[in-house]
Amino acid sequence: MTMDISTTSGRIRAWFDMHLVDHGAIRAIYNNFYDLGGGMYRSSQPSPAQLAKYQKKFGLRTVINLRGPHGYGSYALEKEACEALGIALHDIKLYSRTPPEIEEVHAMDELFKKIEYPALLHCKSGADRAGIGAALYRILHLGHKVEDAMSELGWKYGHFKRARTGVLDFFFATYVARNQQSPIGFLEWVDTEYNRLETQTRFREEGWASLIVDKVLHRE
Repeated sequence: MTMDISTTSGRIRAWFDMHLVDHGAIRAIYNNFYDLGGGMYRSSQPSPAQLAKYQKKFGLRTVINLRGPHGYGSYALEKEACEALGIALHDIKLYSRTPPEIEEVHAMDELFKKIEYPALLHCKSGADRAGIGAALYRILHLGHKVEDAMSELGWKYGHFKRARTGVLDFFFATYVARNQQSPIGFLEWVDTEYNRLETQTRFREEGWASLIVDKVLHRE
């Protein structure tokens, strides 16, 4: 349920919730903002002031909220700000500790095709869900190689592949390993061979330091 900000007390409560409970005070200093190319940007949860700043500077037309609708004050204030600024807000929920559903991959693909650019995609911290969202944007919309797009899941954004969030890296690495055996398109692989539960189980059993990574990607 979206927080009610129709009253003065509700707005004050949402402001404190955004800055204290949802860690907006940190994001006010550092918003983890990066240009992905092609009119797309990635960041952590933006405040209304940051949204206004990005619209003025980049001509922002669309925001993709990868947290989905939620009860924090930051979402209520974001939704209000987007309406006031004439920015289209799309809510789609991705997860940081489980590989994506097939439907989620296609939902992102469809969004990239239909939205107006310039656009911004974000999660809470701009590290994990924004990372997979950014990688999918580069793969599906810009046509980048999966190996290159995987750099969006990097330590400089606050993503750590050796933690549980490494399952996102593992998802892409599984495709890379399969593609090296015999070429197959990313979406074709997702639709015909990818198994989310199997990928999750293999990651729990093997972790990031698996044969896929050590022998195929040659990562540390």
